[in-house]
Amino acid sequence: MMGNPEESVGATNQSGRDALGPSDASEPQHNPWHSRGYLPHFDCPGRIQSITFRLFDSVPVKQIARWKVELDWHEGMPASDPVVIKLRRLLAAYEDAGHGGCSLRDARIARTVRDALRFFDGERYRLLAFCVMPNHVHTLLETIDGHPVSEVMHSWKSFTSKEANKILKAQGEFWFPDYYDRFVRDETHLSNARRYIVLNPVKAGLVRDPGDWPWTWCAEGGATGSAGVPPASTQIEDQTSRSRRPNGTKD
Repeated sequence: MMGNPEESVGATNQSGRDALGPSDASEPQHNPWHSRGYLPHFDCPGRIQSITFRLFDSVPVKQIARWKVELDWHEGMPASDPVVIKLRRLLAAYEDAGHGGCSLRDARIARTVRDALRFFDGERYRLLAFCVMPNHVHTLLETIDGHPVSEVMHSWKSFTSKEANKILKAQGEFWFPDYYDRFVRDETHLSNARRYIVLNPVKAGLVRDPGDWPWTWCAEGGATGSAGVPPASTQIEDQTSRSRRPNGTKD
């Protein structure tokens, strides 16, 4: 049964709000350009963001460090810099090759991630598309004021890592600490981002038709929408993971 991602991100106060949610004093601040030492991040409310996060063992840290040296990468480079673009492509190619344990091949874990992505759709972000690959996840979303991407990512990763480790009967790191994000510039960029996400399983050689991959969803028409009712073409079964209220009960 799908739990509540909110339960994993901090204790709730007497009003029922979680520790990462808006407080009476002030709302979480979006940080336009920042870095955690791996990749540059851009965070601004109302922007459409393409976000990729991956499993801890999908790309070895030493391999990333080697690429950075070879490319003369340094912290602070914008996402549009050719060096950053090259690094991103190297990471994507390595991920699609299926390195690491690929724990997301387990349908129970893939379903947990999918349901976590949907849980706060329309409340903390507007979900436009996602694809759960064997060792990484692609998402496309519109940010909402008061809910920075970094906190959305923390909620997703904290909850799903705990649930995945329960399934695997394991402990320790599950997700790689950082994530890659890029804001969508225009309609052409949006269309390309949606197409990339939907076709990623085909490009990686996992299926011949994108509709055959059970962990892909894309909003019809490419506009905002809820991922609670996926199009039939994505073949995502939702009988065992209906939407639940914040306390974990069914509607």
